[in-house]
Amino acid sequence: MPFVKVVKTNAYFSRYQVKYRRRREGRTDYYARKRLINQSKNKYNAPKYRLVVRFSNKNVTVQVVYARIQGDFVLCAANSRELPRYGINHGLTNWTAAYATGLLCARRALTKLGLADKYQGQTEPTGEVVLTAELDDEDAPRPFKAYLDVGLKRTSTGSRVFAAMKGASDGGIFIPHNEKRMPGYDPETKALDAETLKKYIFGGHVAEYMESLEEEDDERFKKQFSKYLADGVGSEDIQELYTNAYAAIREDPTFKPTTKDKDWKAETEKHRQKRLTHEQRKVAIEARISAFQAGKSAAEEEDEEDDE
Repeated sequence: MPFVKVVKTNAYFSRYQVKYRRRREGRTDYYARKRLINQSKNKYNAPKYRLVVRFSNKNVTVQVVYARIQGDFVLCAANSRELPRYGINHGLTNWTAAYATGLLCARRALTKLGLADKYQGQTEPTGEVVLTAELDDEDAPRPFKAYLDVGLKRTSTGSRVFAAMKGASDGGIFIPHNEKRMPGYDPETKALDAETLKKYIFGGHVAEYMESLEEEDDERFKKQFSKYLADGVGSEDIQELYTNAYAAIREDPTFKPTTKDKDWKAETEKHRQKRLTHEQRKVAIEARISAFQAGKSAAEEEDEEDDE
């Protein structure tokens, strides 16, 4: 087929519709978002909650979000920066840290909604996929339901987004899912190895890597895990560390702001140029004009003296 040049006339440009800003920036998948926020008409404006999981280079953020016409509203949030408070000081972006952050967000949300005592979730994770079920009591509230929102992240098997989802599910939130994307799932046999998933939940994969690296290259091991070693954390301490952290999260999931060593608002104001009022600008301009005129008259007097 010969090359046909596309002629873009005035009619084309007059009908051109610009895409949404966040689509132009490549930050939102509106095809997925439309299906995540659309609520049935017979639900009478009840919020449709999403478990939003996002990763940066240094942090994991898990939020429970619902959409309104005005925009998205956050019911509660948890960040892996909070994990040192529970004893997890290293590897704040790995699979196990994502699980802990999801667990923290779930317990915080249920505490806020008054459902924490009724829906405990999986207090002792076994590595099996168990969805939060309704209570037998007829008067009991149904479990809090949310849908996983992965954003633009690739949903490959064993991805960390499913770690956060598993943590929130074990924390007592009802998130519809199955075992097909969990670590340890075999697509050929279509079965989940619960021991493999349990190993990931308690940081066993990190401990195994520490042991293998120490045997193969001791110098690289000391360099890569220097902060672990400085705190006296070895491969045999990993499982106990995460077990204690999960228990501490369940005991007190409430958010506590960190103490700031500086008054950052005052530091910001120190370097910010204050906006002048109209009267102040007029006074400043008059002062500059008078100074300019004074300097001009002084220069003229000097020229007259030189001529004499």
